[in-house]
Amino acid sequence: MPPHLSADRPAAQPPPRGSVDALISQTRRLRGEVDAVRRGTPVDEEDAQGRWQRALCDLALHQLRDLDAHLAQLRDGPPEVPVPAPAHHGAPGARGQDSLLSRVGSAEWNLLTDEASWSGELYEILGRDATAPPLTLDELPSLVLDEDRPMLTTMVTDCLIDAKPIDGEFRIQRPDGGVRTVHMMGEPVLDAGGSTASMWAVLRDVSELRRSQRTVGETRETLQRQQHVARTEHRLAVELQEAVLPPWRGSLRFPRQGPGALDVAAHYLPSSASALIGGNWYDALELPDGQTLLSVGDLTGHGVTATSGMAMLLGALRGMAVAGTQPGQLLSWLNQLIDSTVQPALGSAVCCRYTPATRTLGWAQAGHPAPLLFRDGTGCALAAPDGVLLGATSGAVYGQAEETLREGDLLLLHTDGLVPPPADTSLAGTAGNPGETAAVRSLLDLAPRFGEARTAQDCIRMVVEEFGGTEREDDACVLVARIGS
Repeated sequence: MPPHLSADRPAAQPPPRGSVDALISQTRRLRGEVDAVRRGTPVDEEDAQGRWQRALCDLALHQLRDLDAHLAQLRDGPPEVPVPAPAHHGAPGARGQDSLLSRVGSAEWNLLTDEASWSGELYEILGRDATAPPLTLDELPSLVLDEDRPMLTTMVTDCLIDAKPIDGEFRIQRPDGGVRTVHMMGEPVLDAGGSTASMWAVLRDVSELRRSQRTVGETRETLQRQQHVARTEHRLAVELQEAVLPPWRGSLRFPRQGPGALDVAAHYLPSSASALIGGNWYDALELPDGQTLLSVGDLTGHGVTATSGMAMLLGALRGMAVAGTQPGQLLSWLNQLIDSTVQPALGSAVCCRYTPATRTLGWAQAGHPAPLLFRDGTGCALAAPDGVLLGATSGAVYGQAEETLREGDLLLLHTDGLVPPPADTSLAGTAGNPGETAAVRSLLDLAPRFGEARTAQDCIRMVVEEFGGTEREDDACVLVARIGS
């Protein structure tokens, strides 16, 4: 098709060939970099963010390939358009639907003679037989979907009557039943008197581009929904945890009156690797018979499921303790409770029942670190009775141990994750005491400092200062109870 000349402006001159070649080189280099990023993005149907990133890369590659092709056309100048022949254009898409250049066609409609001229590429885009005459402007809407015809009519009318440029998209129905999205850009060609003599347009098949954009939009919406759900779940988990765990801001005395009372303080340390709340708990409760319940535990999982399960266990533990159930039997019933729930889970716990009159501690554990006893500037882990993880097996029996405490003794109960594991796994135990982990040794090293503390809250502050700023993969709890006079 010959270049268009409008009476109100001269024909544009093509840019220098060297500058276009430089743009082509930059475009191809950028295509390679984007493609490398795309190949490095993992494909996981469950990862909405990964799908969104990959879809964005696909969209960018579509646009860069088209830009490369258009720059090549600009460098080479307008092609010679042969007269359509059946042997060349007999079947729509004969030149290959994979050709980027075949996705751009051009047309001109002469208003004075009512003649139309189409490029061969436009025949392929619209799926028309190249031997058929091109459609006039009055016939063109017959290819367009009903809901898009008013938009096309408005664009063409504004161009012919008001000399406005055309820039819009519509969908066409091909004879083979396929639907394609076409982007049309065009301008009126004015005669010497300023009247519209003809209209020319460039039509581009943007179906794949729009499909990629829809994919990007859908994955972005999916990612946003997942982020909203995650934020909502985090908020609910935090609110549930705050509603269940004792809202301590300092030391408390259990029981409130009498000799041998406990000075108790506790603290929750969130995970630094995950925004989700886990199923860790701590608790201290004065019982009707004057004894005190101390417990810490951890239910597997994160989010609302873990915190709601933790709330169920803690509620059951308190109820059974108030009824007088001893620690070993209490853990057996907790294990049965977890075993009968709809959503199976695993949990660990240590449960202590302290009698202030005799300063006696009865305790049991379910796959949990034993309490640490600090006395006279040194510390040790109590010898643990038998006990498997809660939910690990049906009908599990839990042993119970007793320990006689002295005035000034300090008990520390904690969950896994309070002290991050060492990078060197060979430090996990010692030859003298294989069950003494690096985490336990780190806590026992605080014994001299605990000896200088005046309250349980001072000890908690020392633990937080020592381990609160370290990176941990899971959240953790720590509870300190100091035996008074």
